[in-house]
Amino acid sequence: MKTLKDVKVGEKCKVLKLHGEGPVKRRIMDMGITKGVEIYVRKVAPLGDPMELNVRDYELSIRKGDAEMIEVK
Repeated sequence: MKTLKDVKVGEKCKVLKLHGEGPVKRRIMDMGITKGVEIYVRKVAPLGDPMELNVRDYELSIRKGDAEMIEVK
């Protein structure tokens, strides 16, 4: 299973499934990350946390822990 955390800087991916439960999953969905959406990884901080993404024409930063819950292809 490939997650958003595994995607390299400069690559695009498509969301297949969101893992996680309750409020965490809801928060990820509220940020615009839903099944089928395309994500472009812009930057990753030197220590790997957070990741800067382009989602639905806006910029978003998420933690590595949250990125592990997003299954992509």
